Amino acid sequence: MNHSNHSSHSNHFERSGPLTELTSYPQWAQQMVADCESAKRGVVEHELWDLMGSASLDRVSTANFMMGIWPVIERFPAYMALSLLKTRFGRSPGDNLARRWLVRNIRVEQNHAEYWLAWAEGEGVERDVVLHGRAPHGTGTLASWCEEICTTGSLAASIAATNYAVEGATGEWSQKVYESKAYAESFPSQVRVGSLRWLQLHAAYDDTHPWEALEIVCTLMGTAPAAEEVAHVGDCIKRSYVSMRISMDRCMEARHEMEVMSEAAA
Repeated sequence: MNHSNHSSHSNHFERSGPLTELTSYPQWAQQMVADCESAKRGVVEHELWDLMGSASLDRVSTANFMMGIWPVIERFPAYMALSLLKTRFGRSPGDNLARRWLVRNIRVEQNHAEYWLAWAEGEGVERDVVLHGRAPHGTGTLASWCEEICTTGSLAASIAATNYAVEGATGEWSQKVYESKAYAESFPSQVRVGSLRWLQLHAAYDDTHPWEALEIVCTLMGTAPAAEEVAHVGDCIKRSYVSMRISMDRCMEARHEMEVMSEAAA
């Protein structure tokens, strides 16, 4: 019996527990997720969402947000296409799973850009401003990172950084904003449903995308990957969270500058 084949086979990960429970994944993945948790909290607990949810985010920060995050929204199917280019059908179970999932989900992203523009318009930010306006320096941190990792990273790293980390944290912050009655009621009733469509889609309680992405990452890496490989993928996830936080900070910088100026004037 060929032992090398046997050992690689025994390291093969196949999920047996529920998709959306962390204990269904290998120990290294559970630990990696735990290690990334504080970086994720920096995104999900960002003050931007509380201000938005209470309908008290100023117009400048709102416009910065709509313009600054737009490149990520517009390019998201392209990030997934870059990941798809890394797959080879039949090379491994992880490749097969990733390829099937990416092909199916690139199509799901199709209308999200349109919904984002409708949200911006509901917020009083013209489509033309989102498409051609100049967002403040630094708001593009997340877009640059997603582009970089999906172009140059491994398949596991690119899926972990975008479909697991970015989509996962986005699901949590969008739920916070979408559940706010004050925020919904800040839109005129005739445009409310259309304006909130992007948030509604991303705030799904049962969003399985990030979990499916984690399953793909684990299937690609197996039950006993090299420690440095795990560390690298963990760093990529953290970098996505940190990039998200930096982008949100930059969206709000104008607000903080105005607060400082008004305090100085007082």
